[in-house]
Amino acid sequence: MRRLFAVFAVLALAVSAPRVLSAQDSSAVKQGHKEVRRDRRELRGDRKDIRHDTRDIRQDRRDVRQDLKQGDTTDARRDARDLRQDARDRRHDVRDARRDRRDVRQDRKDVRQDQKKDSTP
Repeated sequence: MRRLFAVFAVLALAVSAPRVLSAQDSSAVKQGHKEVRRDRRELRGDRKDIRHDTRDIRQDRRDVRQDLKQGDTTDARRDARDLRQDARDRRHDVRDARRDRRDVRQDRKDVRQDQKKDSTP
């Protein structure tokens, strides 16, 4: 009787193990999709920040030219400082966007590899 029970337990584990392992693999695919969505959301935010900073830079350049034209050097200095800050922000946003694009590519590659691994028997 014990032997029969042991054989039954081994068979049950052998049958259920592939299902459990494939469920874990599919959760890896789901996690990969979540990472891709998160990285794409961050990329959209970075692009929006880049557009906003570019607009600010244009406006600051106009303000500096106008202030210098009117002879107001104090405001021109303040606008030039703001221009440098906006340019720095834009550089950082471009760098972040580049990293996010790289992350999206890597995450998509990982998802494809996980899907291939799931589909092979």
